[in-house]
Amino acid sequence: MSDFSMELNEDQIQIQKWVHDFAETVVRPAAHEWDEREETPWPIIKEAANIGLYSFDFIANCFADPTGLTMAIANEEMSWGDAGIALSIFGSTLAVAGIFANGTPEQQAEWIPQCFGTPDDIKLAAFGVSEPDAGSDVSSLKTRAVYDEATDEWVLNGTKTWITNGGIANTHVIVASVDPALGSRGQASFVIPEGTPGISQGQKFQKMGIRASHTAEVVLADCRVPGRCLLGGKEKLDERMARAREGKKSSVQAAMATFEASRPLVGAQAVGIARAAYEYSLDYAKERKQFGRAIIENQAIAFKLADMKMAIDAARLLVYRAAWMAATRKRFESGEGSMSKLFAGETAVWVTEQAIQIMGGYGYVREYPVERFHRDSKIYTIFEGTSEIQRLIIARAISGVHIK
Repeated sequence: MSDFSMELNEDQIQIQKWVHDFAETVVRPAAHEWDEREETPWPIIKEAANIGLYSFDFIANCFADPTGLTMAIANEEMSWGDAGIALSIFGSTLAVAGIFANGTPEQQAEWIPQCFGTPDDIKLAAFGVSEPDAGSDVSSLKTRAVYDEATDEWVLNGTKTWITNGGIANTHVIVASVDPALGSRGQASFVIPEGTPGISQGQKFQKMGIRASHTAEVVLADCRVPGRCLLGGKEKLDERMARAREGKKSSVQAAMATFEASRPLVGAQAVGIARAAYEYSLDYAKERKQFGRAIIENQAIAFKLADMKMAIDAARLLVYRAAWMAATRKRFESGEGSMSKLFAGETAVWVTEQAIQIMGGYGYVREYPVERFHRDSKIYTIFEGTSEIQRLIIARAISGVHIK
């Protein structure tokens, strides 16, 4: 008798249905409006908070799942509804991942609940790594954190860009360089609490897709935070940098620790978009008649849909494997986290393009959702590591060679 099973357990099935129902009844009907408005959908976030979907308790329960699948399931279902609104609801989770990956248990207990607030007082959180001159190359961050021993404070200066919830978040988690000579090993993560002077929103970006999700610059100008806001603590940071100066290996890098934990979840979002486009175009192909029969009766259409379904299922399996490995602390020996995000992201772009092709002119106009699905999908080959960076990570992992 084997213990191996690919069936979701009862809790996972219930959460999948719960999130799907919210995505179907609340998110989808509002998706077009908020995409056009290009604004944070506060009423939708409020509804999610009212039912406990946008909350610390929900996220904690997801991350407590020993299989690692629950958060991936929730991300897929919400993105099936709309990716932009999904990012507005789950965008705070990236900051949570940063605190969870780098913070002490005490810091996790203090800061993570503050990323969500309460249904009556909703809070948002943001995670800031990318900079105008440092996107894929996180080792060259220019944002500096300097320790002021006299006051036990860290002083941060720099500009972050492409930040989800940037500037409008109540809590920001910022990755900054403490010792630039050490590259990524000289970096640390800092919590910037609500109301801290010296942090502000810069440019808000108008985007091709995920337009219901707020993306902006975050400007830090002599931004002072107490010493306790350094995630992991100063003693641990000093020890890590001392090992780096001696040329010893370190398993912890502030930005990478967060991205490794979040990549399968980003992949799950991409799977949700692809599934939405596939299902919509499948229904269309069954109903649309040309030359006296439904277009799905033509092999050119039917085979395209078969390939779409196959790619989506393959992407989901890669996501589930990576999520399970992350939860069970198994090493990504071959870049499995990157594989999941890379394949799912490229699958979403390809599937949504095929959906437009199946629908013809109807797929290209904004009256129908597949053109939005396609616009939303493209970011999944760019943010949290471009497809090229994911391939680099995988290639290095499988070869043991530092490929550049």
